[in-house]
Amino acid sequence: MQVHILPFGVLKDWLGEPAAVELPEHATVAALGERLRVGMGLLALLALGILPAALSAQGPILHVDVKLVNIYVNVTDQTGAVVGGLTREDFVLTEDGRPQEIKVFERQSELPLNLTLAIDTSGSVRKDMAEEADAARRFAHALLRQQDKMSLLQFATDVRQLTPFTNKVSLIDHGLGQLRGDWATALYDAIFLGSQSLGKQEGRKVLVLVSDGDDTAKNTTYAQALEQALRNEVMIYSIVDVPIEASAGRDLGGEHAMITLAEQTGGKSFYVTDGGLDRAFARVSEDLRTQYLLGYYPKNQEPGRSFHRVQVTIPRAAADAFNIGHRTGYYADSPVKAN
Repeated sequence: MQVHILPFGVLKDWLGEPAAVELPEHATVAALGERLRVGMGLLALLALGILPAALSAQGPILHVDVKLVNIYVNVTDQTGAVVGGLTREDFVLTEDGRPQEIKVFERQSELPLNLTLAIDTSGSVRKDMAEEADAARRFAHALLRQQDKMSLLQFATDVRQLTPFTNKVSLIDHGLGQLRGDWATALYDAIFLGSQSLGKQEGRKVLVLVSDGDDTAKNTTYAQALEQALRNEVMIYSIVDVPIEASAGRDLGGEHAMITLAEQTGGKSFYVTDGGLDRAFARVSEDLRTQYLLGYYPKNQEPGRSFHRVQVTIPRAAADAFNIGHRTGYYADSPVKAN
């Protein structure tokens, strides 16, 4: 978003040299937000005519880009072990192939975690419902901190919110006791609606799906669900339960959809068969505790693009040394609409 703030000469007089203020390395998202709120406050005063008339003088206008793009990054080695201790200088970030300066860097984000747990209760997986509820309770109790919030969805023929966002595990426990089965699977509806709800929250946004991935409701499409997740900066973690038989190629059906959704949004996918539900939930929790945060203000953007593709690399390492997970990009135009 480009904002006309003040004539350049006036702003220069107010701030002195240099007009562009360099942010300190330890700047946090909260600090950046405070600076933005101050700037927007000046805009409001100018609009009301409270600031001196000199501010409305004609002259060159300074355009300030106030859109901070946050990219959460997971780094593991070839054995799957988390790679810690990396610094800002280890990373290179590009947008649409154009290098960007990393202005915000954190090894372990203390930002609040907003997590929606969406559980499939359709006919194909409801035999595991009690086991899913028990594992989800243990996951919530182990994960939630005071600053974090979790909500609970169930999806079958339709999507129902059982618990709104809360940091009280007793309410999550109560919601998990309300799981009820039905026949169809509204997987993409759950992703679309869950992402919309998460988009209203501040901090990290995570959608954990427990499903076999076989959408049978046919309301929202795969593309609409993915786009809504990307627009709302939602990371999807897919826990694949009772996977359907895989096709010969990579497609958008069954567990392949859940795997691809996780990859595109910067999350991960796990199979229940690899150690059970408790192990899958534990791996989600571990991943969320070991993320790097890279933040940047887009520069030299290619005009006319609605989707900006982001790539993060670690040039000092061999190409196959690390697995680097992050969302593939972000949308800069109007939001998608569901069917």
